[in-house]
Amino acid sequence: MTSPHAFWLAGRQAAGDTTFDVTNPWDGRLVGTVSVPAEHQVEEAVAAAHAVREEFAATPAHVRAAALDHVARRLVERTEEIAQLISAENGKPIKWARGEVGRAVSVFRFATEEARRFNGGEAQRLDTDAGGTGRLALTRRFPRGVVLGIAPFNFPLNLSAHKVAPAIAVGAPIILKPAPATPLSSLLLGELLAETDLPVGSWSVLTVPNDRMPALVQDERLPVISFTGSGPVGFSILESVPRKHCTLELGGNGAAVVLGDYASDADLDWAASRIATFANYQGGQSCISVQRVIADASLYERLVPKIVAAVENQVTGDPSDPATDVGPLVSEAAAQRLEQWVDEAVKGGAALLTGGTRDGATYAPTVLADPPDDATLSCEEAFGPVLSVQRADSEEEAFAAVNDSKYGLQAGVFTHDLQAAFRAHRALEVGGVVIGDVPSYRADQMPYGGVKESGVGREGVAYAMDDYTYERVMVLTGLDL
Repeated sequence: MTSPHAFWLAGRQAAGDTTFDVTNPWDGRLVGTVSVPAEHQVEEAVAAAHAVREEFAATPAHVRAAALDHVARRLVERTEEIAQLISAENGKPIKWARGEVGRAVSVFRFATEEARRFNGGEAQRLDTDAGGTGRLALTRRFPRGVVLGIAPFNFPLNLSAHKVAPAIAVGAPIILKPAPATPLSSLLLGELLAETDLPVGSWSVLTVPNDRMPALVQDERLPVISFTGSGPVGFSILESVPRKHCTLELGGNGAAVVLGDYASDADLDWAASRIATFANYQGGQSCISVQRVIADASLYERLVPKIVAAVENQVTGDPSDPATDVGPLVSEAAAQRLEQWVDEAVKGGAALLTGGTRDGATYAPTVLADPPDDATLSCEEAFGPVLSVQRADSEEEAFAAVNDSKYGLQAGVFTHDLQAAFRAHRALEVGGVVIGDVPSYRADQMPYGGVKESGVGREGVAYAMDDYTYERVMVLTGLDL
């Protein structure tokens, strides 16, 4: 028997009195046993982070940049080991797990660069009015305080990186809370952070159960909360701490619009391939996976068979097999929930074009046509390998269909028309519009986040750094400008 995985308390490994098991959703095998911090250990981590906040904020940029660069290099060196770990605890196909490690490397590299640029200051002359003669304003950004980062299960390494790297870059202490289903990636990230010269207490990775999180959320020593997860949980956090600064990256039901000018066989083949891949990658467990396709009526009959064929070509199976495209969902309960939603939509009149079957935690890649507007699958985030298709008679109707949702994370618009692209950018109520591709594209340095019930605030390294800090102005007087 191997020892339970320790958590990271103020930069050192520690063990609690209880443990929980992490299992592989594909075959149920035990991946690892994880120690749970006791209440007094959580208090120690919070107190240490709070105590070190001024020291960390004053840490030279080169120290923070060196730590971030070290983590990036070590992630590269241990890519295969980490990818295997992600695949084992998450059920993610190994090829997508390797891609996740590569993205986390980029996040830490971007943060390395931004740490060196951060806090350069901005000068503003105030003698534009007579009362400001001889005065100059210098504006800099300072950390708001300790960050509580709450990460989800679907990208257990990269979305932890999106919490940790910007915090280190600005000199804000961070307490990272990984998802209970997938804590091992975050704990390994702690190994790499422990190899750096960051101040003691500036970071912790606490495997706290969800039912103990309200106390951490309420703690006044943690003024910044960065949460990625479900809408109900995210908004309950926001409502419970209205005076805190919260960034919420929540759900979506991403739409891909195919406009009438995207009409050649090559166009439709490309669109169908991208839609099929990114409706099903990560088992569909991505906030920006393709859940809805809205196709111009003139293309619908040509496009839909191509989508169905491309979906049927997705290889479902063992996530450790490099040929596998689609693995299991995170749990059998998640697959059962999706099965119920699909069955409800079909009973309500949706046409099942392919898929619709479940085997344990694995749900077959599925395409439905025209689910009822009031079906759960039409209203909520599927978070699984299920795609619906519908037609629209005009661009305006297609854009209205995208907006007819409580979510607004990202949308994709397949068009060659530059004017249509700008119309989409203006009309679509989402945080990001991707032209010529699916809504599932995300570069880790770009601003990423949604509107409506898809969240509050933006991630992307530089944007998260802004979120973790605030502007403080200093006015200099008596200068000869």
